[in-house]
Amino acid sequence: MKKKGRTLLIIGLIALVLAGGYGIYYYNRFTNYKKAVQEIQINEPDLSTIKDGKYIGQHNVDFIFAKVEVEIEDHQFRSIKMLAHTNDRGENADDIPAQILEEQKIGVDAVSGATNSSKVIQKAVEKALQTD
Repeated sequence: MKKKGRTLLIIGLIALVLAGGYGIYYYNRFTNYKKAVQEIQINEPDLSTIKDGKYIGQHNVDFIFAKVEVEIEDHQFRSIKMLAHTNDRGENADDIPAQILEEQKIGVDAVSGATNSSKVIQKAVEKALQTD
């Protein structure tokens, strides 16, 4: 009986150490994600310098990823397609491309309840149009 109890104790301790290690890993990952989102700054591209065409851009902050196809015609946004958007609860941010098209600028208001996804999508649009 003592051997069985010791084995269970060792298994329990190993499980506790593994759970603690994963907790630390997840905490660090989440902290880095929050910092990455906080550091997103949107820079409006000069549409007058962008040639007609379709451009692909993406941005990833670990928990949220967006990939977009941006079409420019006559120095205006013509269409923005969401090619990929992984998120936790930010699916409402899929409305951001329509707002960008309507206002003809990337710096539109974030969707309430999906602020982080909104920022990531906006940054993906910006990156699609970067010419450097």
